[in-house]
Amino acid sequence: MQKKTTKETVENIVWKACDTFRGSIDSSLYKDYILSMLFVKYLSDFAKEKIKELESKYSGDKLKRRLERMNYKISKDASFEYLLKNKEAPNIGEIINTALRKIEKDNPQKFDGIFNNIDFNDSNKFGETKTRNAILKHLLEDFSDSELDLSPSALQNNDVMGDAYEYLISNFASDAGKKGGEFFTPPEVSTLIAKIVSDRTGVKIYDPTCGSGSLLIKVNKEIGRENCTIYGQEKNSQTFALCRMNMYLHEIGDEAKIEWGDTIKEPKFTDKGELSKFDVVVANPPFSLDKWGEEIALNDKYNRFEFGVPPKSKGDLAFLLHMINSMKENGIIVVVMPISILSRGESEGLIRQRIIENNLIDTIIGLPSNLFYGTSIPTCLIILKNNKKNKDIFFIDGSFEYYKDKRQNKLREEDISKILTAYRKRKDILKYCRAVSLIIYITLL
Repeated sequence: MQKKTTKETVENIVWKACDTFRGSIDSSLYKDYILSMLFVKYLSDFAKEKIKELESKYSGDKLKRRLERMNYKISKDASFEYLLKNKEAPNIGEIINTALRKIEKDNPQKFDGIFNNIDFNDSNKFGETKTRNAILKHLLEDFSDSELDLSPSALQNNDVMGDAYEYLISNFASDAGKKGGEFFTPPEVSTLIAKIVSDRTGVKIYDPTCGSGSLLIKVNKEIGRENCTIYGQEKNSQTFALCRMNMYLHEIGDEAKIEWGDTIKEPKFTDKGELSKFDVVVANPPFSLDKWGEEIALNDKYNRFEFGVPPKSKGDLAFLLHMINSMKENGIIVVVMPISILSRGESEGLIRQRIIENNLIDTIIGLPSNLFYGTSIPTCLIILKNNKKNKDIFFIDGSFEYYKDKRQNKLREEDISKILTAYRKRKDILKYCRAVSLIIYITLL
């Protein structure tokens, strides 16, 4: 009986492969090489098994037609097996790069540009040729481990690759510290957000700062793949590539619509000159982003800044205003924000007041500090809805209930459950949650 490849097997082998880079290249850089090689191995093993299956059933023109209809194509000189055979080649870096470009060229609808920022022949990162070749040889050998069989029939279940990829991204984010927060939302926070919107069906879900896609994937899984379509935009080109790989490893790459670009300066999801509208908008935007694009706000062709223009050095409300203008008539927004956004003055105070006066804020959930990679600042979830019937804001203080891990604080299952119960019941609980009328809240501003 064939031994099945488990999530833990993938995680252990791939994480061990990182030893090849440790001490030579920063983890925030080598993650791209590790995850790209994992993706190539997955594509190669998948294609190899599918081709073998078709060859056992068909021949001649019929086989040729079936091969042409495959979900994607991996030619022999772009496969992991080919790279492994050439591990001793003096130009192995160039050979890997050529294979990546060929995968993109042979599958333009799926993988065009997915390896754009990956250069396995980069002397600035790998050093001189001898050192680079040794590193790449070890990397290929690590991924050739006989237990790392990623063909569909070998995987324990359909979630193995997606879950392992998420685990690896999480570990890279933890290692990268502040930089890690730029591409990954902690899974516990993603779970909480996903469960808040889980009652929506037949919906379009949008994340304007989607990072590696972990939040979108969690929401997609919670609502149900058949009940939603996901959209995301990411500014960082390397993170954008990770996100696309993540979607394919979770088997939703063909349906997910992920775009590359600056959401504030160049939103990609538009319809007839206006922002596209979504049923569910979720995000973990960069905290207090400097130089977010204030210069375009006064003449913004999408009229996103009618409530005011945030300061140049703090882009939190710029992202929130973009989300409000991307929300459908009966839509919902769940967004992570620094808790200081609730009290900052001047232009931010005016914007906040106008959002409240328009009865858009439904609930504010205080979160524990030190939940996010690279920052210990206190944060909150702000839930906004269009067409609210109630004239109050519900406050939940979840900041004191968490598990303290080595590096980060984490929300436990019971913490998430308590927050969700309070949110759904909307009943006052002493020192934990209460509803505050808009009239009272506005007078306190």
